[in-house]
Amino acid sequence: SQKAHGTSDVPPQKNLRWDCDRKKADQICNFNRHYAEHSGYWLTTSFLNYAKQMNGQEMTFYDTNTGKPLFVAPKGRSLDDFLIESRAHGWPSFRDEEVIWEHVRCLPDGETVSVGGTHLGHNLPDSNGSRYCINLVSVAGNAVEK
Repeated sequence: SQKAHGTSDVPPQKNLRWDCDRKKADQICNFNRHYAEHSGYWLTTSFLNYAKQMNGQEMTFYDTNTGKPLFVAPKGRSLDDFLIESRAHGWPSFRDEEVIWEHVRCLPDGETVSVGGTHLGHNLPDSNGSRYCINLVSVAGNAVEK
């Protein structure tokens, strides 16, 4: 539904993580329901270096608009498995156990959004269950103090 800034109350944070483009983030997160960053966009950012530096530790992905935590990965699988699946599908791909359901909703048509109204991506289930293909620009926010 329409809010103060497209589908959200606020625009994207400044200084998004992994050198994500704020203008692209605003377009995809707040003024869009169907489109995505181009396949493989996440590989053009500094995310891959960050993930490798984390050395398999869980990474938290925050809402680009609100800074609320949305996903934690890898959970129940290795970093390599997370990256292989994400690379194969073109977008960071999360599983049910990696979703922070307090802040994420999956709509009947598969669209995945934050409770704040940020368009995140889509659920594209496969033989292993739900698979949330998420735009990196949608989860490149910084944690916000409560």
